[in-house]
Amino acid sequence: MYGTVILPNKECNYCRFEEDKINPIIQLGEKALPELEANLKKAQTEEEIVENLYIVDRIIENGARGCERLYPVLSKFNNTASPNIQTFLAGIYRKIKIPDAFGPLVAMLIRNAINPPEASFDANEEIGGAILDYLA
Repeated sequence: MYGTVILPNKECNYCRFEEDKINPIIQLGEKALPELEANLKKAQTEEEIVENLYIVDRIIENGARGCERLYPVLSKFNNTASPNIQTFLAGIYRKIKIPDAFGPLVAMLIRNAINPPEASFDANEEIGGAILDYLA
């Protein structure tokens, strides 16, 4: 982990990261992808996963190319019940539009409809938005 991660709770409905510790990685852009891939392969806690997904998302936002190559390691989290991980994955998939990610997004939405996760936000908003982007 690069810093402390605070997951959403009743007082705050979004994740908080130590921006000063992760911004240098984000600034590396494409050059950071091998390190992020390695981190995601060995990540075990929700905090580790979410932090690395946040960095990937920010790198994509900054216009880096090649992030779609991370799909094989990202896909290992497709069956998660964590709304935090689901939200970040949906956001990333929405931006990189890997065709293989469409099915897992639909599966996430269905699982959440059958067994709604307890969270201070609705992950289905991001998942549904990503699905709509795929269909557009």
